[in-house]
Amino acid sequence: MPQHIVVIGAVAAGPKAACRFKRLEPESSVTIIDQARLISYGGCGIPYFVSGDVSDPDHLRSTSFNMLRDEKFFRDTKDIQVLSETTAVAIDRADRTVTVDLPGGLERKTIPYDKLVLATGSRPMRLGVPGDDLPGVFTVSDLQEAVDIRDRVAGGEVGRAVVVGGGAIGLEMAESLADLWGIETSVVELRDQILPGNISPNMARMAQRHMEEKGVSFFLGEEVKAFEGDQGVERVLIREGFLEADLVIVAVGVRPNTGLAREAGLTLSPSGALVVNEYLQTSDPRIYAGGDCVEITNLITGKPEYWPLGSLANRQGRVIGTNLAGGRDRFEGAVGSFIIKLFDISVASAGLSLEKALAEGFDAVSAFVVQFDHAHFYPEKDLLYLELVVEKNTGRVLGIQGLGNKGEGLLARVAAVASILHRKPTTSDISNLEFPYSPPFSSAMDILNALGNTAENILAGRNRVIDPDMFARWWEQRDKGDTLFLDCREWGNAGPFVEKYPGHWKNIPQGQLRDRLAEVPRDKRLVLICNTGVRSYEAQITLDQAGIPDSYNLQGGMAAVKKWGLEI
Repeated sequence: MPQHIVVIGAVAAGPKAACRFKRLEPESSVTIIDQARLISYGGCGIPYFVSGDVSDPDHLRSTSFNMLRDEKFFRDTKDIQVLSETTAVAIDRADRTVTVDLPGGLERKTIPYDKLVLATGSRPMRLGVPGDDLPGVFTVSDLQEAVDIRDRVAGGEVGRAVVVGGGAIGLEMAESLADLWGIETSVVELRDQILPGNISPNMARMAQRHMEEKGVSFFLGEEVKAFEGDQGVERVLIREGFLEADLVIVAVGVRPNTGLAREAGLTLSPSGALVVNEYLQTSDPRIYAGGDCVEITNLITGKPEYWPLGSLANRQGRVIGTNLAGGRDRFEGAVGSFIIKLFDISVASAGLSLEKALAEGFDAVSAFVVQFDHAHFYPEKDLLYLELVVEKNTGRVLGIQGLGNKGEGLLARVAAVASILHRKPTTSDISNLEFPYSPPFSSAMDILNALGNTAENILAGRNRVIDPDMFARWWEQRDKGDTLFLDCREWGNAGPFVEKYPGHWKNIPQGQLRDRLAEVPRDKRLVLICNTGVRSYEAQITLDQAGIPDSYNLQGGMAAVKKWGLEI
């Protein structure tokens, strides 16, 4: 029997659910309701529209074959009615109706449904400080706001900008303003690192340093106290003074937009998100929900988690569309994969960072490897920086994160691990992961395999490691005299350091170490150094065999220290 499906929300999950359902039940009818004028757009493309990489906002609303996804498109090509600039104000679950205010707010209408889809998205969080509503303070909540930002920037009204929030959206917006427009841009972040909770402090510092080299300033561990200005924002007050600004973008996170669902009596989580089952049904089985308004299962921890990601919204929309037509597709959860471009580099992760793993109660450690993305002898190659988070007693892989260039090498490695994380892989699985090999694309022993091997050696106690931040602390304390930095490279690499820091930096190439053990002090802590951490690991094995156990291998070697930003 034909159904009438009503969908509230027309950005990602809603249109995907509607279109999937109509393909399965073309004889049924669908009505999509959205309070905005601009619908069905790629929200993750907004920073690239602001930057100018995407020249027209309609490009974010177009299909891959250049058809604009507007009301006419849905009516003519999908047989779906769209009511834009229409606000859903109430759901009557008993009568199965949705009450809406039509454009202009002068007329109210009741729309019946057989089944209902809530894809109401999220609302940006605001700071709630004085001046929060000044002209020039934006949140990038939707495409229209992005158009307003772009118009202001393109009109030459912005010379200095402040981005509040060092998460993915904040950093992408900072790049957008600083890169093509050349705007003096600062990022204010409450935590002591960028991308907090997503990547490790060491990886975060590497990414931050790259952005600083591109002209972006950072104020970490800082709090915005107020926005000030006469006709619009002019200053951002922080604890340590103020920053001048012609434009402010507040990117401090979002909250699920579930007021309508709450009023309808649907079950919400403590975070305010809709609770759904694996079929994406709410507490009312006739009402489905997906996208930024729902909470799903973290497949690593098994706990509910709120992930407002466009990729998840689209996948959930398809599951909902199938189930509206009587299917039983399941959406079991996610591992939280993400990747962003920051000028000339990319940063990606999947699963848990070490910080988050420890907070979730896992007894975890991390392994860090630096290696070429292609075969070392192939002319076109670049370094990848990968970190694997593993559980100590089981070897279970809990997460992966990395940094690389703008190519697809980093994406390929993180995606390969992300795709198996829900199956609880171990370090052995990563060591033996079958990764396609050809010198222009990878190494015979890919960096992923090397990462798994390194993690295994750390868990077995064969590789005792320190990260660049610990190396920096020990280096600052070198005058205490209890630590020797033993460079395992050849003299051409090590010589300048030995000559500059005699008594602190010593060179014994790894290939000579076995014959020169008498030169190694047994009363000092040894920090073993090479370019990437491979030869220094071999040196550690030699020292252990010789009964000199107090040694620590610098993970990632001098390549990591340089990327981290320590000047020696």
